[in-house]
Amino acid sequence: MSHNNEDRLDSSKPLDSIAPYPQPQPGFKRHAIYVEPLQNEHDAKVELVIGKTMTLDGNRHWLGGQLKETNLDGWGYTYYVLPQVVGPMSTMMFVQGPPTEQFITINSLEHIRYNSRLPIVVYAPEDMEVKYRIWKPSETLSTALVK
Repeated sequence: MSHNNEDRLDSSKPLDSIAPYPQPQPGFKRHAIYVEPLQNEHDAKVELVIGKTMTLDGNRHWLGGQLKETNLDGWGYTYYVLPQVVGPMSTMMFVQGPPTEQFITINSLEHIRYNSRLPIVVYAPEDMEVKYRIWKPSETLSTALVK
């Protein structure tokens, strides 16, 4: 498939115009990520960064949760569900200073396959924000030392 403007997903269209993704369950929101076409999409990955902004002390804070990969029956498309979030958890060090607003995230979510032909659909609890980062390999290929 060539990458021209006709191939680009239109994020202004309803998600249901692509496939019948389920409506979110009560207490959840459905998020869709549309990524730009790349020359070598098999080299890129998408990191999901799911979390929320909270007022916290200076300790290191994080959330826990397990992202479940689910297939859209009859379509072969994948979507992701974060059924529950635990925490926040934190280090227990004494810190001085006032609490600050921090975006805390669920640690160790896997990177997923980059695919500009389909949106990445994520269902998460309604108090969670779904953000993402694109990972691409460096142009430089280094050689390991033989020792």
